[in-house]
Amino acid sequence: MVDYPLLSSQAAGLLSGEPDALANVANFAAFVFAELPEINWAGFYFARPDGDLVLGPFAGRPACTRLSQGRGVCGAAATSMTTVVVDDVDAFADHIACDSASRSEIVVPVLSGGRTVAVFDIDAPILARFGPADRAGIEALVAIVAPFAVRLAETLAGRTANR
Repeated sequence: MVDYPLLSSQAAGLLSGEPDALANVANFAAFVFAELPEINWAGFYFARPDGDLVLGPFAGRPACTRLSQGRGVCGAAATSMTTVVVDDVDAFADHIACDSASRSEIVVPVLSGGRTVAVFDIDAPILARFGPADRAGIEALVAIVAPFAVRLAETLAGRTANR
């Protein structure tokens, strides 16, 4: 069983004292990947002005770079603005297979100003990896990094607007 309170404390410590949003979201993805058992990918996708989700800091095998608006598990979480847990990705009609080894998935949206600015996605190579305790624990972890993810999303949106 995963000790999510301990992981939350460790994540908060990892991010404390560092103001750089990119460094913190990158370290957070690497931390989750290293500390959660039985997962094969953990990372961020950031919302773009056109509604697509674009790959951000992650740990694991190379991933899909861009997910079209509303598509896949990440798109479902972004659109609904709620966490989506999929016990069997093969049973999710619109699943996008970036890694054929993935069997289950959880995606937690990062919200700001009433909209989704990013999602944090975790894939697992086993069916039904994420139960209710995992959902609550992972949501608590994402809440710790969310202010940094929001800041990074704002920076990315500013860069897009200035092109």
